[in-house]
Amino acid sequence: MRAGSFRSSVLAAVLAGAALLASAAALAQAGPESSPVAPASPPGVAGEVDHHMHVHSPAILEFLPGYCSSEGRIGSCPVEFTKAYSPEDLIAQMDKSGIARGLIMSSAYLAESPMMQPPRPDAPRILRAANAWSVDLARRFPGRFGIYIGVNPVTATALPEIAHWGSNPDVTGIKLHLTNSGVDLRDPEQVAKLADVFRLAERTHLAIMIHMRTRATDYGARDVRVFLRDVLPAAGDTPVQIAHAAGWGGIDVQTLSALGAFADAIEADPSIARHLTFDLAMVWKADTPEADRAALVALIRRIGPEHFVPGSDFPFSGDLADYYGTVYPLLPLTKAEWHTILTNHPAYDHADFPRARLEP
Repeated sequence: MRAGSFRSSVLAAVLAGAALLASAAALAQAGPESSPVAPASPPGVAGEVDHHMHVHSPAILEFLPGYCSSEGRIGSCPVEFTKAYSPEDLIAQMDKSGIARGLIMSSAYLAESPMMQPPRPDAPRILRAANAWSVDLARRFPGRFGIYIGVNPVTATALPEIAHWGSNPDVTGIKLHLTNSGVDLRDPEQVAKLADVFRLAERTHLAIMIHMRTRATDYGARDVRVFLRDVLPAAGDTPVQIAHAAGWGGIDVQTLSALGAFADAIEADPSIARHLTFDLAMVWKADTPEADRAALVALIRRIGPEHFVPGSDFPFSGDLADYYGTVYPLLPLTKAEWHTILTNHPAYDHADFPRARLEP
């Protein structure tokens, strides 16, 4: 049975909790707004699932000092990024915020980043150790985490690493970070390698989460068109989540250009979005201009709120209760639109997805 058949199922015990049910009920009772542009009342609550989170493994924590001081780095490492948060720390924040389940994106891909200069000769070992530690979280904390292994898609180790974990019933998907991996969507050879990763994900039924933005200063619609033409079709029915609403956090011309290209394509052919979602992790902040937030909302409406999921990019978000309680409500969506996003549960965020994807 393919994982897609679970798209309409409902999480039971794992996603239960009085606080969550009360929040969802309050939003549902609000009903649709009389006008599609009616201002939203602050939801002040996270969704049941946070679709974009990180916890560094010991192998990556050991690797970070050299990586962050490398001459190949683009900018300095954010302080939150270097902190040694434990999974217990994250669970405590999730519980405080009413989040029942989090999708953990392994940061193993950092080990093979071209930003690390000189490259570590033991990078493949670090990659494997970081992914193994992350996968073990699914066993240590049953039901709380969905685990994505991390790879650099243009390295020689990418396909073997995916194949190694492909039959593991504790793995939900693959995390790809094009900026960190130095991927250029205008390089046909690299695009072909990225498509090969998508094909293997389809064969192993692993979900894909991709940070699509590249280092190109004029990243945007041009890159999305290449992705839609030459990469996404390789995924077949595999669910694909686009991180940061097609940007890298924040709202700028490049992010709006990229998300706008997705909107254009989906309006022309709605089937493109059949297995596509966009996460709203760290896309706006407390100081994001109102005009930028309005532009984002306009694109969300063109694509459809049902294709968006909540996320925090923890630890970059800082305290989850504050992020979801004060920052998230700043996006001027209607109550009905917030309800759609906060209660959106694509198949891959369900606790039973990792095992279901392996069923014949």
